[in-house]
Amino acid sequence: MMDRPKDGPLALLLLLLGHMISALEVPLDLPQPPTITHQSPKDYIVDPRENIVIHCEAKGKPHPSFSWTRNGMHFDIDKDPKVLMRPGSGTLVMDISGGERSEAYEGIYQCSAHNELGTAVSNSIVIRQSRSPLWSKERISPIIAQKGQSLILHCRPPAGLPPPIIFWMDNNFQRLPQSRRVSQALNGDLYFSNIQPEDSRSDYICYARFPHTQTIQQKQPISVRVLDMDSLNDTLADYLNDTDLFSDKPAEERAPVFMVPSESVSSKMVLRGEVLEMECVADGLPTPAVSWVKRNGEIPSGRASFLNFNKTLRIMDVSEADAGEYRCFAKNRHGSVHHSIRVTVNAAPYWISAPRNLVLAPKEMGIITCRAAGHPKPSIRWLVNGLPIEDAPKDPSRRVEEDTLIFSEVQTGSSAVYQCNASNLYGYLLSNAFVNILAEPPRVLTLPNIIYQVIRNKPALLECVVFGSPVPTITWFKDSRSSMLEGNAYVFHENGALEIHMSQPSNSGKYTCVARNNLGISENHVYLEVKEPTRILRPPEYQVVQRNRDVVFECKAKHDPSLVPTMTWLKDDRELPDDERFRVDSDRLTITDVTESDAGTYTCIMNTTLDQDSASAQLTVVEQPGVPTDLELTDPGARSVQLTWTPGDEHNSPIKKFLIQYEDALHQSGVWHNMTEVPGTKTTAHLKLSPYVHYSFRVLALNDVGFSHPSMPSRQFRTNPAAPDENPTEVKGHGTEHNNLVITWKPLTPLQANGPGLQYKVMWRQLDMEKDWTSVSVANVSKFVVSGTPTFVPYEVMVQALNDYGPGPKPSAVIGYSGEDFPSAAPGNVRILVLNSTLAEVHWSPVSLESVRGRLQGYKVHYSRERSLHRHNSHQGKQRTEIFSPNKTSGMLPDLLPYSVYSLRVTAFNGRGEGPSSVPQRFETPEGVPGTPSFFKVSAIDLDSLTLEWGPPHERNGRLSGYTFKYQTVNSKNDLGLLEELDLPSNQSSFTLHNLSHSTRYKFYISARTQRGSGPTLTEEAVTILDRAMVSPQVDIATQGWFIGLMSAIALLILILLIICFIKRNKGGKYPVKEKEDAHGDPEIQPMKEDDLTFGEYSDEDHKPLKGSRTPSSGTVKRDGSDDSLVDSGDTQFNEDGSFIGQYSGRSDRDATHDSSEPPSPVNAMNSIV
Repeated sequence: MMDRPKDGPLALLLLLLGHMISALEVPLDLPQPPTITHQSPKDYIVDPRENIVIHCEAKGKPHPSFSWTRNGMHFDIDKDPKVLMRPGSGTLVMDISGGERSEAYEGIYQCSAHNELGTAVSNSIVIRQSRSPLWSKERISPIIAQKGQSLILHCRPPAGLPPPIIFWMDNNFQRLPQSRRVSQALNGDLYFSNIQPEDSRSDYICYARFPHTQTIQQKQPISVRVLDMDSLNDTLADYLNDTDLFSDKPAEERAPVFMVPSESVSSKMVLRGEVLEMECVADGLPTPAVSWVKRNGEIPSGRASFLNFNKTLRIMDVSEADAGEYRCFAKNRHGSVHHSIRVTVNAAPYWISAPRNLVLAPKEMGIITCRAAGHPKPSIRWLVNGLPIEDAPKDPSRRVEEDTLIFSEVQTGSSAVYQCNASNLYGYLLSNAFVNILAEPPRVLTLPNIIYQVIRNKPALLECVVFGSPVPTITWFKDSRSSMLEGNAYVFHENGALEIHMSQPSNSGKYTCVARNNLGISENHVYLEVKEPTRILRPPEYQVVQRNRDVVFECKAKHDPSLVPTMTWLKDDRELPDDERFRVDSDRLTITDVTESDAGTYTCIMNTTLDQDSASAQLTVVEQPGVPTDLELTDPGARSVQLTWTPGDEHNSPIKKFLIQYEDALHQSGVWHNMTEVPGTKTTAHLKLSPYVHYSFRVLALNDVGFSHPSMPSRQFRTNPAAPDENPTEVKGHGTEHNNLVITWKPLTPLQANGPGLQYKVMWRQLDMEKDWTSVSVANVSKFVVSGTPTFVPYEVMVQALNDYGPGPKPSAVIGYSGEDFPSAAPGNVRILVLNSTLAEVHWSPVSLESVRGRLQGYKVHYSRERSLHRHNSHQGKQRTEIFSPNKTSGMLPDLLPYSVYSLRVTAFNGRGEGPSSVPQRFETPEGVPGTPSFFKVSAIDLDSLTLEWGPPHERNGRLSGYTFKYQTVNSKNDLGLLEELDLPSNQSSFTLHNLSHSTRYKFYISARTQRGSGPTLTEEAVTILDRAMVSPQVDIATQGWFIGLMSAIALLILILLIICFIKRNKGGKYPVKEKEDAHGDPEIQPMKEDDLTFGEYSDEDHKPLKGSRTPSSGTVKRDGSDDSLVDSGDTQFNEDGSFIGQYSGRSDRDATHDSSEPPSPVNAMNSIV
């Protein structure tokens, strides 16, 4: 168990790897020279409408005092009542609210903070007032330009401090549109690579916004008119006196020429760390495209951007590597041109190693280093307490070597503040660093008993900030002071911190840092707890859901049980919408009634106080496609038209196809039919049409979700009538009577009719007998009956469509037959061959073709069982029919019954029906094996004998020749003994087995026999008895008549009693208990009545028993007076005062087990009867 304080402060630390070196901090309770903590920027532009505040804050012990110089001279703030210095600070406030001009306070200011140990100075702060001068008034003449020429609209804003931001707008304060052709240059001018008629306008206005004063000024509007050459001559006279006319020749297409820069090569200097901007604007027609390259190098992709339609190249945070030659190219189809820009990078001074404060004990040595870089290389100058070091008092312990101050054998009292100034042509750096001579024992500045918590496998950093002079050494211990921490698992930083690269649970515990110098020792305790990381185990999954459905994202995570987790959900890296449809549970996000706006990326974040884990999933909302729109009919033809449309929104599910439907307003108004489908990538369809239709079209789109709603109908498109293009289909000819021919067909639809007056020309002739066609025209029918035809002869049949505009194409003839008649002859020479007791074969001679009088469809054999050959079984069987194909002259008759007489007849049949029957034939089936005996049972049991009875089979299937009787013993393990077999005569129906073993189980088998063999077997089992006294007739009482009658009578009586009981209950009948009590005059009853405990009259409302009473088991109240007497009750009890505490009942001991709360019921009444 880790030893740690109960109430120690909790440090929640997200730790960073790396070598840490912090600036030296001297506790403020110790003497120390001044240190500047806050100052205004070197270049300070102030708003003239506000007070001027120049910051200068410093710390030190004793607290420093402040003074200022202005333009290198002492600034006496007491002489100017408008200038105040804030108490305890060096910050100056110039109050200009009284109308003073801020220009009066412009200059270079420097602050000094000093105490008895030294002086620190601030940067030189240049104070300048921001300026937003007015635009100089000028008269701007309208500009007329020839179409295609280049044009520059100059802005030329007034010089401000800082420079203004330029933009172009119109009179309505709308920004003017810019493009590759029209764009604003870095200097604010508006460039037209080639001007077009749409550029004509009278309100080109340049605006300048001054950021410090937040004021906007505008130039006078510029009017531009663009002319074609054809109109130039007409307008020249009107504008000649007051217009700048650039050219009187039409502008032709031309190769690019640079407008900016104007020369072929230019140069640019930029300082390190600043922004480099280069631009190239080209004239040309068509508009040139601009591109950039860097010779012998790459344009830095991470810091470079191409702006203003590629005309401007901007590089942020410039470094020396960005120097070199850059080229911009302008190109159109007539040629290309390039411009070179040579970039040099210089650098104001920047720190390589800035000076640091130095605390030394007496007699110690140390150094202060001041290293800076720049281009050109900066010069280093040292000052001490604000004075050049060469003018300061000599100090033998101090030595200057270029950028380094070396101190040795320092003495108490030689504390001072040193300034390092690094400067070159482009700026300067100034830094203060003090030397403080102190002798102090160690002190730990880190708060004691801090608890650090860190995630397993993450770095841990335990702080131990100490101060002492000489500088203390720091050692670390874990859990006890017995052994010092060391080894590769630990990193010991110069500032005293202990770092553990990969924290493990074994690293948890108490840590102690000990600081020592020659003046003393100090220690501090901190605690480390290593926690398990937070991990998402089941991230949310990609979901595709239909609009208006619900969707659930699950996000299951684990975390250290000692940390409090919070689950947060984001949508597209932002908070979830404030909508009740979004419900967040412990590990899931449910969105109900999803809309299109819910689509996006959902992220679950599991946060603890130390770490977090997150996972994201995409939600795609799909629905049926949007409705197609803008239906248009083009390219009309006699029987075709082109349909085009605009697809609706796919709603995140690609359109798979379009369905085109049509409505025929002439024949079926309001009914839409599917016409054709086209792939989802097409938006046109060439539609083939039918004549004489008034078409309207609509389109539906289909995606994986389903069909869209139909589009609005197109305009109506009518086709002209024409003769039919096709004839009816499914033409057939057949007869329904022996002397007719019925011709049927499938009629044409209104769409197939092609015109008004649709009729059908029906034509027929007898095949190979007639040359001429007989025809008739009919309408609105689909069949025609030709009467008086010969029986079953072939006909050629045709049906042709025609309308008011002519007949359809010539139809093809089909063959049909007139009606059939019943066959006129029966099959002859019928013969029967009995194959066995259940199967026979029948043969016949086929009928002649002439007698069929139709198309022979087959033969039918009708047969039935007339009787059995056994005298005990003579039922007749149902007639059965077997059907055989026309080419058959024999067939099998299955499933016959053995030992029976059958009759049989054969007929031929065609489509009309059956012909006459053949002469009936009879045949007999031979004997078969018999069925099972009708019953088999044991009728008598003795010690060593058993009697068995059986009945003959119901299906004897021949003459019974006897029975086969078998038996064997069965032991307790169900093992079978030796099988004995007996043959019994057919007239025997019982048999007694003697000399059997007593108390033994036997199994018996019996089967009947005919000459064909034995039939199925019946089995029975029985056990011989152990003692003759056990022998008694075994009678099933449940099957005896007297028992059935008795039970029926009892059931009827119970039913009657139930009915009477329910009738009494419903009528609320009263039982005259009260009258009998009054007649007896029992003195014990009266006190009870006075106490409202009398029974009174018993009715339904008094059905509940009295408290402590029991209900009689019979459920009734006895009527004769002797039975009603309380004295006679064996269970009656009395208190000592003679009061009644007993039960009003004549219960027997048998009833004493009944529940005391049981009410009277019909069931109790039945119990009393039984």
